[in-house]
Amino acid sequence: MVKQFLMNLLLAFIWIALTGVLAYANFMFGFAIGFFLLWVMNLNESDRRYFTRVPKIISFFLYFLYEMIRANVQVAYDMITPRFFMQPGIVRYPMNARSDFEINLLSTVISLTPGTLILDVSEDRSVLYIHVMYLKDKDRFIQQIKEGFERRLLEIIR
Repeated sequence: MVKQFLMNLLLAFIWIALTGVLAYANFMFGFAIGFFLLWVMNLNESDRRYFTRVPKIISFFLYFLYEMIRANVQVAYDMITPRFFMQPGIVRYPMNARSDFEINLLSTVISLTPGTLILDVSEDRSVLYIHVMYLKDKDRFIQQIKEGFERRLLEIIR
């Protein structure tokens, strides 16, 4: 997988050298062309993890960006209006992540979104305690984290 990623980067830089334009959009276009070429060249290979993980990583990044913007707009709206809409609460979140790396990555991503903060991890490492600033429905919040951040992260990592 690392070999394919490095090859993809090399193809992207070759594209930049051929076009002579050092720009972010041109690099991304070269990366996409390189990804497609590597995918075509490896159609008969048995190890295709790279070609399934890259779209999942891009999907996770876009989802995280959407959640980050949505949470920022919610907090900003609450700050500029005269009435506060906050409904703080602490949620006990049962997680599927088991390794230290998975738990650390999940808790970091959750804490990066405005309005949420990881308070603690249980002793048996099966539960996260999360402080939520806008908690309207606890079950819905747990489902959003489970189907959103955790599922996508575990698909990338495992």
